Amino acid sequence: MPETPGASPAETPTRGNALPATGRSQVTARTVVVVLMTALAVLGGLYLLYALQQIVRWLLIAVFLAVALTPPVNWLHQRRVPRGLAISMVYLALLVLAACLGALVLPPLIAQGRDLVSSLVETIRQPGGLTGAVDDLARQYGLAGVLTSLRSQASALPSRLSLAAGPLLQVTRGIVGSVTALISIVLISFFLLLDGRSFVNAGVSLVAPAYQPRLRRLLTQASGAVYGYISGNLTISLIAGVSAFIAMAILHVHYAVALALVVALLDLIPLVGATLGAVIVVLVGWFVSPLTAGLLAAYFALYQQVENNVLQPLVYGRSVRLHPLAIFLAVLVGAELLGILGALLAIPIAEILRLVGAEWLAGRRGQAVAGAAGQHQERAHAPRPAP
Repeated sequence: MPETPGASPAETPTRGNALPATGRSQVTARTVVVVLMTALAVLGGLYLLYALQQIVRWLLIAVFLAVALTPPVNWLHQRRVPRGLAISMVYLALLVLAACLGALVLPPLIAQGRDLVSSLVETIRQPGGLTGAVDDLARQYGLAGVLTSLRSQASALPSRLSLAAGPLLQVTRGIVGSVTALISIVLISFFLLLDGRSFVNAGVSLVAPAYQPRLRRLLTQASGAVYGYISGNLTISLIAGVSAFIAMAILHVHYAVALALVVALLDLIPLVGATLGAVIVVLVGWFVSPLTAGLLAAYFALYQQVENNVLQPLVYGRSVRLHPLAIFLAVLVGAELLGILGALLAIPIAEILRLVGAEWLAGRRGQAVAGAAGQHQERAHAPRPAP
């Protein structure tokens, strides 16, 4: 079939098995290089974050600590106290508070903790206790020989450990690492408190001027959410520990100071911490009497209702507006990524993400409304057709 004169190559039909002619490729060598370099930069950044994950954790904790200490530092600075001196005063107040709490709680805590461990060990070793139950199960399933061998090895374990320098080295390394982490976090938070406004202004200046007011508003809301959550969580944990101590003192439960401190520390962990503390206290109360354990269980069940329905809405206020399902998922993800630290920081981070999403949606709705208004004005000012 002859070709039509003047027909373009794209309109020319194919003959036989010949492929149609294709246009020039739009992917240039420069585009390929840019894509490869971008991918390498992203991979390099991810690897750097993985290699420096310990420093990233310190920086994250320091940022949250600086945000939590910003209101008292600003309060002192507004009263003509130099900012560096104001930060030092806040740190000194925290140090004095920790020293006072340690002087009040640490001596009875050490004594009661030692007595608690000794009491539990003696209870387990009593005839008919946990050791007797294990012996009965071993004899029932023919594992008495294995149990005897394990006991002999366990009894020889202290003499073997005395010859090993590995555990001592690990403990020393852990202590040195903890001190290094504490000093690093304090120094980083100090510099963030000292020049935090300059860092924020430098970061905001990198954004287009039209978006700077929105970014500043978002940062203000995020800092308020972090401060509200941290202060609220500490307040609720203090209330949980004090109220648990009062309940155990009324019921004449031994080791009330140590157990109350355990309840307060575990209550810092969202969702599951208060339940874990209650289970520990109830188990210890069981060794006093079943009635004491039942009364403690009833007390913690009542306190949980008060904390969930009264204290948390009252203390947190408007700092956290998350659905319980979102809180649960955030805590799970944080615990999976960073352990206990991730569980503690999951809720404020999730609240910040919620604020970012809300601000983005508000911006989109504003653009949509502005576009609809512009179209309405165009229709209103458009010339009408003559009749």
